[in-house]
Amino acid sequence: MTPPLPDEARALLIDEGDRLARRLAQQLHAPLERQDRLTLYGRSLALNLVQALLPTVEQITWRMDRPLSAHVTSDLRGRAVVQTVTFDGELHSNLPADDLIETALFGRGQLHPKIREELLGALHGSEHAATRALVACLKSKPVLDATQRYLQGLLRT
Repeated sequence: MTPPLPDEARALLIDEGDRLARRLAQQLHAPLERQDRLTLYGRSLALNLVQALLPTVEQITWRMDRPLSAHVTSDLRGRAVVQTVTFDGELHSNLPADDLIETALFGRGQLHPKIREELLGALHGSEHAATRALVACLKSKPVLDATQRYLQGLLRT
């Protein structure tokens, strides 16, 4: 089980989720009565996407005999950043969370078609349908491909 995020990291990712929710509202042309639901979707996607990446980075780099610790911190603008650090405490890399979200969910500024389809279904479905849709988004090819590209780049550096 993944350990819970520290409060500061969680707050940073909730902010990213709120930004994502505003963008989703524009792209999905959501009515005002669905804004609360979109806020939940944006927060859920941001938190779960980044929270799943942290232990993955640690497990993969550990198995490759290049162990890194991954955590969420803020950059100079106060935005969420996934930071990897060697076990000696040396900074390895920074990945802005908004870059990861952008790459995972969007292509050329538009939601990937699969993500769009799932979220539209969730927007007008039951809570159970929404949960299934969010899981489907996180397991979708665009999200898995983006995560894989980040991990490959991380291992090259």
